[in-house]
Amino acid sequence: MTELDIDFLRGWIGREQVSDDVLTEDLARKYHATFEMPGEAPHLGEIAPRMIHFCLAQLAVPTSALGPDGHSRRGGFFPPVALPRRMWAGGLITFPGDLRVGDRIERRSRIVDVALKQGRGGPLCFVTVEHRIQVDEQKKLEERQDIVYLGLDGGGGKAASPAQPGAYRRRVEGSAPLLFRYSALTFNGHRIHYDRRYVTEVEGYPGLIVHGPLQAAWLFNHAAELQGAPPSRFAFRGLSPLFDDDAIFINAEVDGEGVKLWTAREDGPVAMSAEASWG
Repeated sequence: MTELDIDFLRGWIGREQVSDDVLTEDLARKYHATFEMPGEAPHLGEIAPRMIHFCLAQLAVPTSALGPDGHSRRGGFFPPVALPRRMWAGGLITFPGDLRVGDRIERRSRIVDVALKQGRGGPLCFVTVEHRIQVDEQKKLEERQDIVYLGLDGGGGKAASPAQPGAYRRRVEGSAPLLFRYSALTFNGHRIHYDRRYVTEVEGYPGLIVHGPLQAAWLFNHAAELQGAPPSRFAFRGLSPLFDDDAIFINAEVDGEGVKLWTAREDGPVAMSAEASWG
């Protein structure tokens, strides 16, 4: 294989993986505490918060099988893309039903596309995965997950304009303890979220990086609070990183029957954009 043999990497299209898990009261309690949700955490049989699925059925490989960045080594279900950085680029989630505390879930995953693009800082390789979560063969969630692999200079390029504040704006804290807790909940060993020396000295970022799915959960919850009900469709896209010592704001604008949302640091560009809808 050459360094980026796209024909070889596209050979992973169609690969499937099936995993299962139980949505326990303990997980629901810890998720509720991590996001400081109002009221009591849901108990056995009660509806669990949407976006908790990121904590379920995660790949558990031996520590010795992790790569230098803390992710599982390349290959296996995901293609062995020979680029050093790996980031969550975005996704689309629909919710045909709700998960409940105590559910035994099955997640079916499939690689649907591998594409190579040229960015300002070098090559970008996008891997698209589709997930379906079901309980007793009843579909509860469908998700398209977009992952991007890039070089150490792949995040460069022309600086984006500062984001405008939304009509509904709130500050949130992306503290190191929060990032550690979210990594633990999602069994995510990626060192950019908790290892300051690694992220600054190896990957060249100025601080710990706020997880893409964590930002997505902030925005999803913000939309649910504004409309009084959780969205049934939620799309999000990562545009620039946020760091643990940033002053972070979540923003929203009601747009017809939907809500447009975005995260940004103070006087910084949009970090993640999202759209929520009900129906």
